[in-house]
Amino acid sequence: MAAIYTYLGHKNGVLDETALELATAAKNIDAQAQVTAIVLGAPGQAEQAAKEAAQTFTTVWYVANEALAQPNAEIARKVLLALVPAGSIVLAANDTFAMDLAPGLSIRMGASFVSDATGVEGVEGGKLKVVRQEYGGAVSTRSLADLAGGAVITVRAGAFAPDESKSANGQVADKSAEVTDFSSKRTFVEIIEAETGDVDITKSEVLVAVGRGIEEEDNIAMVHDLAKAMGADVCCSRPIVDAKWLEKARQVGTSGQTVKPKVYLALGISGSFQHMGGIKGNPFIIAVNKNPNAPIFQTADVGVVADILEFIPLLQEKIS
Repeated sequence: MAAIYTYLGHKNGVLDETALELATAAKNIDAQAQVTAIVLGAPGQAEQAAKEAAQTFTTVWYVANEALAQPNAEIARKVLLALVPAGSIVLAANDTFAMDLAPGLSIRMGASFVSDATGVEGVEGGKLKVVRQEYGGAVSTRSLADLAGGAVITVRAGAFAPDESKSANGQVADKSAEVTDFSSKRTFVEIIEAETGDVDITKSEVLVAVGRGIEEEDNIAMVHDLAKAMGADVCCSRPIVDAKWLEKARQVGTSGQTVKPKVYLALGISGSFQHMGGIKGNPFIIAVNKNPNAPIFQTADVGVVADILEFIPLLQEKIS
């Protein structure tokens, strides 16, 4: 079985939550495999993130260099190529950075490439069985990744339960001296912070999320009324922001905010991976959608097939 490496993202030395999910994904591939976590970053921050990773991974490598202080997939790709042996399996979270990093990495490694994996089902005949979703999540598919030359796989956030054991007491190794090329044709300019609104949904414990099933802007008022009755905050999917019915600060998803509520009531939201990628922390999800085949029902703890324009007044009446 090929060795498994996980590329772990972090912000200012604090690991992204997907790091724990990648640990589980690696174990699902091969519970007995040697898994090595790799952390890249600026001096100080890389070491800090590596020490945190050692709670979950038995072996952690880090590379610290000022060239890695800001996101640059071109440099990260060079670092990984210098460290990861040919024929290995590399896992990364399916975020915007990995979408830039992973395809080119697989080409340079001569490895198979599978993006946005939602599950793995073991190895058979030298090929890894990977589960993905297609057609906006309407169906799941299985792909076979030939491991003869290794594989690069990006994993959907939230697809695997996080490994929260934190009992690995792993060994941390500084690999900075083994990388000599940090050059790049890209130049980092700036980080543009997301706009903030009157409500910080990232701190909300109960969220009422509205999608295109609300049909008209005038109907948004009933969502606010329901949220107020529930002691919740209102958030939304991207189509609502694109229509300018709610501000960008209320958008949940890979191009919006990442939220960690305890309860998430999704009204008229189909459940695309872009939206679900912004929901962390394993909340209790109630989904209401008139389409019984909506992908969100695959994730929801409770699913209700109903027109939200009829459901919302009934629920508010019960609450009131």
